[in-house]
This record gives sequence, C-alpha cells and structure tokens, in this order.
Amino acid sequence: MSEERREMFRQLAAYSHVGMTFVFSILIGFGMGWALDNKVFNGKTAPYLTFIFFGFGILAGFKNLWELTREMKDE
Repeated sequence: MSEERREMFRQLAAYSHVGMTFVFSILIGFGMGWALDNKVFNGKTAPYLTFIFFGFGILAGFKNLWELTREMKDE
C-alpha cells in the first residue's frame, strides 16, 4: 500500500472517530436521562431529566470534539 493511500485511510479513521464520538456522547446522555425518567422515577420527572442529560451529552460531545480537533491540529 502506498504511503499516500495509507495517510488517506489514517485521516478517514480520525475524522470518523470524531463524528462517532460526538454522536455517541449525545445518545448516551439522552439514554441515561430517559432511563432515569422512565425506569427509576416511573415517569414522575418525565421530560426533565431527559432534557438535562441530553444537554450534558451535547456538552460532552462538543468537549470531545474540541479535544480531538486540537490533537489533530497538533499532529
């Protein structure tokens, strides 16, 4: 495999890692909030914990996005 092709696959893997990390952070935050609302508190706190943990997931996603892009820039 040529060095140019190897570099292309390395960059593709790095960028897909950034995207998947962002999406999974949001989904995990949403899932935790939904589980707390519906399974732990039996729907008594229905949309509130879901929205709060969804926000935490978005914040975690942007934090990971920031760190990964800074690492990629340093390379």
